[in-house]
Amino acid sequence: MNTAELLVRCLENEGVQYIFGLPGEENLEVINALENSSIQFITTRHEQGAAFMADVYGRLTGKPGVCLSTLGPGATNLMTGVADANLDCAPLVAITGQVGTDRMHIESHQYLDLVAMFEPVTKWNAQIVRPSITPEIVRKAFKLAQTEKPGAVHIDLPENIAAMEVTGKPLTVDDNSRMYASYRSLGDAAMLIAKAKNPLILVGNGAIRSKASQALTDFATRLNIPVVNTFMGKGVIPYTHPLAMWTIGLQQRDLINCAFDETDLVIAVGYDLIEYSPKKWNALGTIPIIHIGENRAEVDSSYIPRVEIVGDISDALNEIMHRVDRSGKPDPHALHLRPSILADYEQYADDEGFPVKPQKVVYDVRQVMGAEDIVISDVGAHKIWMARHYHCDRPNTCIISNGFAAMGIAIPGAVAAKLVYPNRKIIAITGDGGFMMNMQELETAVRIGTPFVTLIFNDGGYGLIEWKQNIHFGKSAHVKFGNPDFVKLAESMGLIGYRVKSAIDLIPTLKEALEQSVPTVIDCPVDYRENMVFTRKVGDITCAI
Repeated sequence: MNTAELLVRCLENEGVQYIFGLPGEENLEVINALENSSIQFITTRHEQGAAFMADVYGRLTGKPGVCLSTLGPGATNLMTGVADANLDCAPLVAITGQVGTDRMHIESHQYLDLVAMFEPVTKWNAQIVRPSITPEIVRKAFKLAQTEKPGAVHIDLPENIAAMEVTGKPLTVDDNSRMYASYRSLGDAAMLIAKAKNPLILVGNGAIRSKASQALTDFATRLNIPVVNTFMGKGVIPYTHPLAMWTIGLQQRDLINCAFDETDLVIAVGYDLIEYSPKKWNALGTIPIIHIGENRAEVDSSYIPRVEIVGDISDALNEIMHRVDRSGKPDPHALHLRPSILADYEQYADDEGFPVKPQKVVYDVRQVMGAEDIVISDVGAHKIWMARHYHCDRPNTCIISNGFAAMGIAIPGAVAAKLVYPNRKIIAITGDGGFMMNMQELETAVRIGTPFVTLIFNDGGYGLIEWKQNIHFGKSAHVKFGNPDFVKLAESMGLIGYRVKSAIDLIPTLKEALEQSVPTVIDCPVDYRENMVFTRKVGDITCAI
C-alpha cells in the first residue's frame, strides 16, 4: 500500500461519498487509488467548479465536501471556492498534488508553496511530509473542518510521498460532543427577555448549522417575539409564520431596519457578524444584545452582548423559554411592519412588464418551488432581489454566497445539490455574467445525470456594478458586454434551452423545465431599471410605527 492508497482509505473512513476535481500529473497516485474505492470521483471542467461543488455539498450536509486538484494553476484555480467555503462556514477539505520533496528547494516547474498560499483562506492546512502521518493529517483535517465554526482545510500531498510504501490504518472518527450553556448565562438572558418591551430575534446561519430551526420557532412562538433572518438564515422559521419578519442584510436601509430602531433587545441566535455587519443595525452600539451560539461573540464595537450564551443552540433556547414569563406583554411594535412588507412582496404577483421585473421573476420562482426544493443564488444584482424577495419554509433551501460573495457558484452548487437531494427540484439562479464564469460545469451535469434548471437574469452586463456606479456617480462605465445565444449554447451541450418572451411565459416555462430529465437553461430578459427605483424607494423610508 502506498501513501495515496492510505489517504483514500482514510477518506473512506470519514464517510466521503464524492470527490470533485481534475486529474493531473502530480495527483496520479490518488486518482489511481480511487479506482478501487467506494468514493465516486466527479471529474469537473474547472477546479473552481470542483471547489464550489464541495462548498455547497458541505453546506447542505454538514459533512466536509472534498475537492482535488493538481499543483500550480490547478491549486490556484481551486482557491476561490475554498475561500468561499471558509467565509461562509461550510466544511470543506481541499487536497492538492505537489512536486516531490526532492525538488522543492530549487526552482521547479509549476511549484508554489501551497501551504503558505492556502493559509489565509483556510482554518488549517498541512503538507504530508512523511507517509506515516497521513491518518493523523486526514483525521485532524476533517475534525477541524466540521468543528464550529466550520470551514475549509487543505492537505498538500507531494508526488514522491504519494508513491511511497507505508503501513498504517485510518484513525477512529470521534463524535463532536455538544457543549451546553451555563445556568447563570441562561438565567441572565431570561431576565433580560422578561423585562424587554419590544425584543427582536436576529437569526443567522449558525442556527441552521446547529439544526435549531424547530427550537427557534418554538421559542419565538411561545414568547411572542418577531424573527428577522440574515441572507444565510432563511427558513429557520417558516416565512409564512406570523412572527417571521423576513430578511435583513442589504447595504441600503430597508423597511425591516425600522424594527431595529424600535427594539430594546436583540436576541442574536447563530448570527455571524460576516453575514450582516452590526454597524448596519446598531451603529451606536446602544441596543442591548443577547448572543446565543456555539462560539463566543466576535469583538465589534457595535456588537457587545450583555449576555453570551455559548453552547448547543436548541438546548439554550429551550432552557431560556422555560425560564421566561412574558404573559400579558402586548404585541411587539415590529409586527406593525409586517403588512407593509407583505404588500411590497405581493404587488409584483401580476406584473406583466417586459423585460421582466426582477421582483416578478423571484416571485414566480417561489410559486413553482416546493417547501423542500432548493435554489442556489449566484452573485450579482439578482442576488439582492433573491435575498430580499425569496422566502423559505425550510432551512438550506436558498443557498447564497454571502461571506465571500463569489460569482460563479450557482451552477456548480446546483450539481452538488442535485447529488445530495436527487428527488428535489433545484434551480440555479444566475446573472449572465456569473453564468459565463462556470457554465462549463453544465457539461459535468449532463455527464453525471444531475438535471436542474439554470435561470439566467439577462441584462447584457454586470448589473450590480452598474447599480453601484449609478448610485455613486450618476452614470455607469465598462459594465456592458455581449452574450452568446444561450438557447443554442444549451442545446449544443446536450441541454434543453428556453427563452422567456413575456412575463406570463415565465411560470409555465419554469414548470416545463423542471420536469425535464436533462439540465435546462432559461434565458430571461430582466428589467434592471428597478434597481434605481428601489434605491430611491428605500431612501424615502420613514419609520413611524
